[in-house]
Amino acid sequence: MAISTRGPFLAVFLVLVLSVSTLVWLLQRRSQNPGPIARPINKPEQPVTSTSPSVVSQPSPPASPSPELTPSAPSPQVVTTVVPTPPASAEEPQPQPPATTEPGYVGKLNLIIPVSGVKPAQLHDTFTDARSEGRVHDAIDIAAPQGTPVIAAADGEIIKLFESERGGTTIYQLSTDKKLVYYYAHLQRYADGLAAGKLVHQGVIIAYVGDTGNAGAGNYHLHFSIAIVSDPSRYWEGTNINPYPLLHK
Repeated sequence: MAISTRGPFLAVFLVLVLSVSTLVWLLQRRSQNPGPIARPINKPEQPVTSTSPSVVSQPSPPASPSPELTPSAPSPQVVTTVVPTPPASAEEPQPQPPATTEPGYVGKLNLIIPVSGVKPAQLHDTFTDARSEGRVHDAIDIAAPQGTPVIAAADGEIIKLFESERGGTTIYQLSTDKKLVYYYAHLQRYADGLAAGKLVHQGVIIAYVGDTGNAGAGNYHLHFSIAIVSDPSRYWEGTNINPYPLLHK
């Protein structure tokens, strides 16, 4: 009866001993052959993308002022100052306005034909003749042999000796009352001693007939014009009057 009581106790004890022994054996085996140690893998951070469309804020344009509230600034006024300059090249003074005959001067101006030896009957009225580039002559041509003396048509001051493309060798003479400009063109040369600022008397030799400028080779003549000027300093401008009735008397 005593042996039968110990039997279950011994069985349980043996089971526990075997379990403990097995556990110890397993622990020893694991310590002798350690397995690979798992290391955490650092994964790169992935950017968070939004599936919704991105909205870029645009700067709002400044609000335009209401025309009723903002007074308009006055426009600046530009003042242009014109400095008078003589023409680079000219056959004759530039007429403004269109050329006309001034009846008031006929019989009042005591002019002489400005080419020595030429008679009134030899003159031809070429004042309204057409010229190149749609121009009107606005002068009288007095034919004479090359080198014929050109004489002052009236008393006056020599205000300009000028070499131009059209007129060639030219002279501007201002009348004594400073209202008229006498223009002599296509000259062969000036008389000795002639200079701007010199006062010459009627009949004095001031130059010689030639064919300079656009007169044409061998076409010897004096181009002579008279202009009424309001400003003597702008001697190249004025209203041309016909010299023919003033010389043909």
